[in-house]
Amino acid sequence: MSPPTQDPNRLRRRRIEAGLNKRELAAGAGIHPSYVTWLERGERNASPRVLMRIARTLRCQIADLMPPQQNDDQAEAS
Repeated sequence: MSPPTQDPNRLRRRRIEAGLNKRELAAGAGIHPSYVTWLERGERNASPRVLMRIARTLRCQIADLMPPQQNDDQAEAS
């Protein structure tokens, strides 16, 4: 399995903060509720198009759903 494109924990946290259950997020993004479950478990990777629809439904940026990036300054200090 390839590494996730989205951060499952961030996705779940954003959904909960938005006050949506999995079915509501799925309906808003036009995907199956099982797919939301798989994404939140890290079992599937969302395409950029699906990530865009999820972000729109959650009223956030796609970057808010991605794993945190280590900036170059921190990488050089290591």
